[in-house]
Amino acid sequence: MIEARHLRVLRAVDATGSFSAAARDLGCTQPAVSQQMKALEQAAGTPLLVRTGREMRLTEAGRVLLRHAVGVLAGLAAAEEEVAAIAGLRAGRVRLVSFPSGSSTLVPTALAELRAAHPGTQVSLVDAEPPRSVELLRAGDCEIALAFRYPQAPGADAGPGGAAEWSDLEVRPLLADRLVGLVPAGHRFADSPVLGIAELAEEPWIAGCPRCRRHLVEVCEAAGFTPRIDFATDDYPAVVGLVGAGLGVAVLPELALESVRPKGVRTVRVEPAVRREVVALTLPDLVRVPAVAATLDRLERASARVTGA
Repeated sequence: MIEARHLRVLRAVDATGSFSAAARDLGCTQPAVSQQMKALEQAAGTPLLVRTGREMRLTEAGRVLLRHAVGVLAGLAAAEEEVAAIAGLRAGRVRLVSFPSGSSTLVPTALAELRAAHPGTQVSLVDAEPPRSVELLRAGDCEIALAFRYPQAPGADAGPGGAAEWSDLEVRPLLADRLVGLVPAGHRFADSPVLGIAELAEEPWIAGCPRCRRHLVEVCEAAGFTPRIDFATDDYPAVVGLVGAGLGVAVLPELALESVRPKGVRTVRVEPAVRREVVALTLPDLVRVPAVAATLDRLERASARVTGA
């Protein structure tokens, strides 16, 4: 097998004209150069050097190999420099997938800090709700996926997005995101400090993403009723707008309200208290990649600011 060290010796012998001069140039001994050349000729299956007087010159096969060696060694040097840049966070790429409320709250602060500290690291962002975001991670289409689950839900550990489903992934907890109730500003419960969710049993509901919608139904059924869902949308501003127009009530994560101006609505604390667990997921091997580790660190810091920790 032809190795890079063999090619470096071949290049040095051609440049200097002798084994001894090549050895001085490479910082090794003359026998070492001779052994490397012998191994290279055995790998090539043909002589690569001939002696002419006091100098060594390349055979036709040697010249062909040297021509390719120049490109190979240049490519290796470039690869070594690029890897060193990534390891030192002078370069690198991270593909991040996040659910929308995470994209509008946690991600901007985290990426701003990352860029300030490591301007050579490039991060791309795509919106996707779990479980799609987790599928993209496992398929190799991203390095980090922001996801959430409802630990209080029946069968949460075994269900989609639960702890068991993430057992093969590196899980970084970010925050516990409390759900709050939304009612129209003129609603009879608009000024209530705390509201039992069963008190909204007869109200029309506006539901969110499929996972949130399923959780809403589970919580309501545990309280003794099945919610009448008149509208369902993944767009949180649309949920707020529909509630503000008097078309129903809703529950939304506090994180979702961070980037929405809740006009015409009132937020109320609902009982039983419900929180969703927001996490950053990556593959175990990717944790050792400097750019991925730095991005996870910034996401954790951004989450601590949101929760006031």
